[in-house]
Amino acid sequence: MDLILETERLLLRPLEISDAEALFELNKNPNVHKYLWQKPEVAIDESIKVIEYVQRQYAENKIGRFATILKETGEFIGWTGIKYINDHIENGNTNFYDYGYRLNEQFWNKGYATEASKAWLDYGFNQMNIKEMNAYTHAENGASNHVLQKVGFDFVEDYPDKDGVIWKWWQLESTKYKVISTK
Repeated sequence: MDLILETERLLLRPLEISDAEALFELNKNPNVHKYLWQKPEVAIDESIKVIEYVQRQYAENKIGRFATILKETGEFIGWTGIKYINDHIENGNTNFYDYGYRLNEQFWNKGYATEASKAWLDYGFNQMNIKEMNAYTHAENGASNHVLQKVGFDFVEDYPDKDGVIWKWWQLESTKYKVISTK
């Protein structure tokens, strides 16, 4: 996949096997997993498998999560991007576009998630012509819920996962985003 997006401070590019060590640093951090599934990675092989999975998504769906790089330093700060969900059911849905991100802890609260989100929504709605973008977050993850709301997502409903953990379902339609992005 040869897509690269740029923002003022970030470079968004496809994940590569050479990102495995940095991805492992992100995915082994228990604080990063607090609002995920509480299963931090324990071996770099897990990160390599994640990258290979994402690369298959690029080939099959022409989109997936991307490495998010700080332009000033070249540091891998996490991943952001659009994923086509067709491998499981989430809140009763499958075959939908999902927006998501995961940043390493030292890069939280610096506006990077919001900056990347705006770039991805612009790309998804204006280049891919997606009509509706969804996202889901742990109900208690105030920071991620705030970012989604800030970039225009509407909260739709709370729903339990198979373990009874409550998640929030978010949605943004392209027609509403075009109004938001021109303000």
